Parts: sequence; structure tokens; C-alpha cells
Amino acid sequence: MTDQQPLALLPEFFLLGGAVVALLSGSFLPRQRQWVARLLAGTALLGAGVAAALALGDAPRTVFGAFVLDTPTSVTRLVVVAATLLVIGLGVEDLAGHPRESETYALLLLGSLGAVVLAATDDLLVLAVGFLLTSIPLYALVGMSRSAGAAEAALKTYLLGALAGIALLLGTVVLGSVAGGTAYGVLGSGLATAPAAAVAAGAVGVLGGLLFEAGAVPLHPWVPDAAQGAGTPAAAFLTTVPKVGALVALARLVDVLPGTLPVPLLVGLLAAATMTVGNLAALAQTDARRLLGWSTVSQVGYLLMPVAVVGTSAGAVPALLTYLVGYAVTNLTAFAVLAARPAARSLEDFRGLARQDPRLAAALVVALLSLVGTPPTAVFLGKLTVFTAAWDGDQAWLVVVAALNTVVSLAYYLRWLVQAFRAPEETDGAAAPWARGAAVAGAVAVLAVGVGAGPVTALVTG
Repeated sequence: MTDQQPLALLPEFFLLGGAVVALLSGSFLPRQRQWVARLLAGTALLGAGVAAALALGDAPRTVFGAFVLDTPTSVTRLVVVAATLLVIGLGVEDLAGHPRESETYALLLLGSLGAVVLAATDDLLVLAVGFLLTSIPLYALVGMSRSAGAAEAALKTYLLGALAGIALLLGTVVLGSVAGGTAYGVLGSGLATAPAAAVAAGAVGVLGGLLFEAGAVPLHPWVPDAAQGAGTPAAAFLTTVPKVGALVALARLVDVLPGTLPVPLLVGLLAAATMTVGNLAALAQTDARRLLGWSTVSQVGYLLMPVAVVGTSAGAVPALLTYLVGYAVTNLTAFAVLAARPAARSLEDFRGLARQDPRLAAALVVALLSLVGTPPTAVFLGKLTVFTAAWDGDQAWLVVVAALNTVVSLAYYLRWLVQAFRAPEETDGAAAPWARGAAVAGAVAVLAVGVGAGPVTALVTG
């Protein structure tokens, strides 16, 4: 069912309007009063969240022929809004008084809007718009700190993003040409009788663009560099929010590609390669931010598992959404711990955290154990549903690879925790209060999601 009701896109209007207002307010306010832009951005996000929550349970429909309102869109809206609010919360101390504070809030809201558009569209042309709307703020956020590491990371991100964007646009042209249209409904019927070589080339191009946004192999190298070089709020955002939109978009696209292509095998191989590369690279890391960057790559590998079986397992999409909810809150909790200790860069800098700041140490324990997939945490619930969906979709080999990778990941997560519980050195144990509050709140949410399996399941299944 298609309609033309603009109010159905009220959450997106909140995000767009909030970005514009935050940017304009920052242009007229002195630096010491940039907190007004933060307040406006937070208000816009709350408005978007309320509007998205009120739309839960509505009958699925398509607005303006390209924007799908269904359960994946509703979950994406809520996850993106909540994640961006947490990013702003953990970045209060880092951004307060920053020369580009208001611009950062505007970029966060625009990037959030792009992630929602990516996840909600069922038209390749709008998908390309969503890709650009997500990517361009990303490039700016990575380089916002103006350090040498940020400049290098921004350049790498931009070059890989430009390559992926070109591939996505070329793929859109090819698929649209051979199918007779760019809407997914047209693709589903038109590609079945189109030349297989053209369909394969176009599909690889579009998938390549979304794989960059997700941070998957082979377009993953920008993720650890950006996580290490960008400011903590930007790093938290780029390792979380774009992934949500890109992975839901991948699931929608894979579902309409013809069965003549070995898409399940291709995505399964990419999932295995992504989680393996991410975990093996993380083993050698001593910088906490870079470690979380490689951890993000590995987590994307697990998140690709339900995408590989989206056409053969009824639980694929609910499993993907469940994992996305758990991963988002867990990853942001880990970055909130980093934001609370801005001077701590290496794992050794967290030595004695358990004695210096027990609440922050507890948040770190919950976040890292959740990233491993330990019960009763949010990512455990996600991994359980993802493994089940992959097994039901006849991808038992992929479940075995993922289980082995989970064991490997224990090494580097526990190495960080060991430092936190070692005897403390004579260092300053003071923590940034806003970031510590965000870390504690995130840890509570991680446990709440892990324990509250019923409400989460109800949310992701509509």
C-alpha cells in the first residue's frame, strides 16, 4: 500500500530540522553558549524518537513510492535516535566549548538521517541518496579534531568512500537498466530474466557500496583508522550508526536479488572473512580505540550472518534487528568508558580502573563481556538469534566459523579487563562525569536488553 502522507516521515523531519536549527544557532551564539545547539539537537532527537515510537504497530506501507514503513524501519529509527542521543551524552565534555561544536551536532543528525534513509528505502536511487547523506557527514566527523591521525583517517575514509560510492552508482545504473526500473518491486521481477552477467556486475557494485558503509571486508580498512584518529564522540558514532542503516539496507537488497546469483554464499564468505580479519587484527592492538575499531569489523561479520540467509530463514531479519539493538548499546557503552577517561589511550592506561572508579570499571566489564557474547548481555541475545537463523538457513559451516571467532575474541577483550583489575599505578582517577553517566546508563541498558528478551523480541518482530 502506497500513500503520500508527509506526516508519516515526521521522525525524519525532526532529524533534518534539528540539524538545520543546530547549525544556524551555532552561527549566532558565542562559543561559551554553544550548549544551546546541544539542547536543540537533543530535543530534535527526542521528538524523532517519540514520533517513531508512536508509529510502532502501524500497518506496513510505502510512502512516496520509495520509503518503506515497517518493522525494520521502526527499529532502525529507534536505535539510531537512541544511539545518537548517547553519543551526544558521552561527548558533552569533549565537545563543550569546541570551535565546531554546533557543526558536530548538525553532522550527527544528518548522518543519523542518512542511516534511516538507507534502511527504509526500497528504491536504488533513494539508496544512493542515503549513501551520500550518511557518508559525507562521516568524512567531516572523522577529520573534525584536526590532528595528524584524524587527517590521515579522513583521507582514507574519503577515498574508500568515493570508490564505494562510484561502484554503488554504477551498480544502480546497470541494475536499473536491465530490470526496467530502480524500485525493488521492479527489480524482483525484472532481474529474473535479465542477463546474468549484467545482474552480477550491478549487484556487486551496489553491495560494495553498502559493505563500505557497514565496514565489512574488503572495504573495511577505514574503520580502525577512523576509530583511532577521530574524536571519541565521532568514533562512537561512526562505528555504530552507519552500520545499522547499511546492514538493514543489505538485508532488503539481498531479498530481491534473483536466486540465479550465489548471493547467500557470497555474503556468507564475506561474513566469515570479516569476522576473522577483525578478530585476528584486534589481537595485536594495544590502543583501546583502535582495538574497538577492529572489534567493530568483527561484529559486522556476525551481523552479516542473517543477511546471508535472509531468503531461506524466517528468523533472519528479526535476528539481525535483535543483534543491531544489542551491538549499538554495547559498543556505545565501551566508547563512553573511553570518553570518561580522555587521557587513556593504551590498554595499560586503564590499569587499576576497578579500584579508582568501580562504577566505570563495572560498565567496562559489562560492555566487553557483551561484545564477546556472554549471558545475560545484549550481544549474547543477538548472537543466539543470529546463530539460530544461520543454522536454520543451512549455513552450519558459518555458525562453526562464528563460534571459533567468538573464542578468539576472548583473548583481546580479556586482555583489556585484566589491566582494569591490576594493582593501580599513581595516576589521576578522575573521570568526565557526563561520559561516566553515559557509560553506566549504557551498561544498565546492555543488561536490560539481555535479560528482557521478551520485549526486544516483540519490538523486532513487530
